[in-house]
Amino acid sequence: MSSCPRHPMKLTCRTGVMRDGTIVANEMRVIANTGAYGSHGLTVPSNTGSKSLPLYRAKGIRYSAEVAYTNLPVAGAFRGYGAPQGYFALESHMDEVAREIGMDPLEFKRKNLIRLGDKDPIAVKLGEGKEGFERVVRTCGIDECIRLAGGAVGGSLDPVSGGRADGGNGESAERVPGGRGRRDEPFRRTARGLGFALCMHGTGIPGDDVAGATIKVNEDGSFNLLIGATDLGTGSDTVLAQMAAEVLGVSLDDIIVYSSDTDFTPFDVGAYASSTTYVSGTAVVRAAEKVRDRLREVAEELTGIKAEELSFDSGAFVTPGGSRIGLQEVALKSFYGENKRQISETASFLTLDCPPPFAACFAEVEVDLDTGRVRVTDIASAVDVGRAINPDLAEGQIVGCLAMGIGYALSEEMLFSSEGRMLNASLLDYKIPTSLDLPDLKGFIVETVEPSGPFGVKSVGEVGMDPIAPAIANAIFDATGVRLRDLPFTPEKVLFALREAGL
Repeated sequence: MSSCPRHPMKLTCRTGVMRDGTIVANEMRVIANTGAYGSHGLTVPSNTGSKSLPLYRAKGIRYSAEVAYTNLPVAGAFRGYGAPQGYFALESHMDEVAREIGMDPLEFKRKNLIRLGDKDPIAVKLGEGKEGFERVVRTCGIDECIRLAGGAVGGSLDPVSGGRADGGNGESAERVPGGRGRRDEPFRRTARGLGFALCMHGTGIPGDDVAGATIKVNEDGSFNLLIGATDLGTGSDTVLAQMAAEVLGVSLDDIIVYSSDTDFTPFDVGAYASSTTYVSGTAVVRAAEKVRDRLREVAEELTGIKAEELSFDSGAFVTPGGSRIGLQEVALKSFYGENKRQISETASFLTLDCPPPFAACFAEVEVDLDTGRVRVTDIASAVDVGRAINPDLAEGQIVGCLAMGIGYALSEEMLFSSEGRMLNASLLDYKIPTSLDLPDLKGFIVETVEPSGPFGVKSVGEVGMDPIAPAIANAIFDATGVRLRDLPFTPEKVLFALREAGL
């Protein structure tokens, strides 16, 4: 009740499309509920359009948003930051447009997707007159995302009949009108369907996100890494230490991390906007490179060989003759040699870029036609993360988005009285899915090498949240022929929609 929930929105989409499936115009209109105060009333609705609409190429793009103050809780920042709302509308709408013109939704979307080398039209428009402010798609793994996620889901659907009967006596079943599922009589009537959604997101905020890092050399060859970035449980302390260790060629155990103490760590704008690995990571890499160069100067004193002639390999400086001088020896020399000094370097990074990660989510659902209950029976998400610094943590982000996204799509809803009082302010009544409510969650990493990011990274923390709700919505339509437009898809809402459709 005291939290800052996601902004409730009403969205309207309109698309101009040629007979061959080419999109020529896309429009999205939004009315957003910011609650009693407007702390995120501008930026979240801005992201709703700027993150979603550029996914599909169109000569004309129009976006407008109105924000309303209400007597409800203050809406704020929540994973995806407006993009999940935009993609729920856009990807449901695109599925509907494709079917309206008689095209396979996947073929239609692939035909119109943003491509390698394209400029984000909204970012270009917003950046007019600002030097260096544009977003160009330099890496795009969306096709591989589709292949991996699509290949992992839907094995239970009969590719010939388009559906599978469940819960009956195994005899022939009546086809659900307009859907891929089937009815089973006289027992439980269910319908299964398969849906998918695509998305792109961002990596940090160009012109705003800045971070610093300091690395201090210790006499035993270990390093203190001081960072302002805050580890919220995402593993950023580990990832940033890995990046420093990679540049310095040492073990992760040799990097001692101090984070988030503003008394002595450098400034960092904050753990938000999917920016930490990209922005803070660049600062760490730059600081580590400066420390390595300073250590190279000490190695010159040790060997008598000019610094520029010393190569660096796996935590040691190598002479032209092949001799190796380890970092521990060099570090010790810096403290106790003729030219004693403490080596400590600080670097910062301000991003002027925002490389988009891409994702695809495929979901199979089972809809109970008598109760309206929707069960996700199979789901997979694949994300183009650039280079995965720590694959286990990256996969954890993807799978975490799946769990959170299923709750967003099916059960999590804040209910209010007419006076604005929350009616379900406990975990007994506010339904977050547990492990017992979730299917096997399949997360896939797709690696590309983003030239603007340290070691080729892009973001992973939020993009996986964006396509889940529309994938489930499209799967429900595939199963029943009923288009649901109001999140979450609770049994009551689904049952009313089924009855209205005559099912």
